[in-house]
Amino acid sequence: MTVSNKNIATDYKNRINRVFEFIDENLDADLSLNTISKIAFFSPYHFHRVFKFITGEAVNQYVTRRRIEKSALDLLHKTITITEIAHKYGFNDVSSLTRAFKKYYGVSPTEFKKQNPNKFSKIRQLQSKNGQTYPDHEKYICTITNLKNWIAMNAKIEIKETPELNVAAITHIGKNGVETAFEKLLRWATPKNLLKDPHAKLGRVFYDSVKVTAPNKVRMSIFLKTNAPFEVDGEVNRLTINKSKCIFGRFEITPNEFEKSWTGLFLWMNENGYKKSVENPFEIYHNDFREHPENKFIVDLYIPIE
Repeated sequence: MTVSNKNIATDYKNRINRVFEFIDENLDADLSLNTISKIAFFSPYHFHRVFKFITGEAVNQYVTRRRIEKSALDLLHKTITITEIAHKYGFNDVSSLTRAFKKYYGVSPTEFKKQNPNKFSKIRQLQSKNGQTYPDHEKYICTITNLKNWIAMNAKIEIKETPELNVAAITHIGKNGVETAFEKLLRWATPKNLLKDPHAKLGRVFYDSVKVTAPNKVRMSIFLKTNAPFEVDGEVNRLTINKSKCIFGRFEITPNEFEKSWTGLFLWMNENGYKKSVENPFEIYHNDFREHPENKFIVDLYIPIE
């Protein structure tokens, strides 16, 4: 790829980042191809091709998936009616939501809520169409008990007010290739001496949950938090993590214990009567796990709450 082509590819990705943000902030509104393409400053035809090349999905497929997955998360974590969810995420009525939801997960929203693991209701084995699996009742209760014990031993969980964070970030899609995204951000930051700031920390913001989103489609921002001033360029964009009240836990964990830690933190949230806010969960690292004697991360996990 020539230098000019690299610049073009970077510009396209930055435009798509604006589109991701616009879609998430306007899921109840008109999200037609014509409307969204204006945000990216592309013609509808050209935008459709670029968006599908970068995300692997057509625009309307992506929008529908986001609406359905956000609906599923509300069913998991909020006390809200299905009618309210339908209006909140741009479905014409409950029937429209139900048809789309059942096509994606294989069950209706009502059945999904009934089988919701976080409510401790009796559930049967469920294999959704995007590959998410929920265990049967007895296994589930055993798993929950073990997880609660593990969390109690491995983290002190508390409520914290977090300040606004302005970070340098790179968008990444999919659970694979995350290390490459971190390396890309470090290559950008190193010649700018940003890593010499003693307050510099790496982290991730999560826009999707693997509970409801297929692993190859989860979207995140890999970021660098620093007190040093910086100017963004290339694929690196400026991202604001809003000030909020958060459930906070510090963990010392291996790479394969991240999902367990996040699940445990959300379990703690539900059991203690808190509700997730519209802000996105994030994590901040305090070490390079490769330098740890047991190859463990020392990491803070944050769930913004209402």
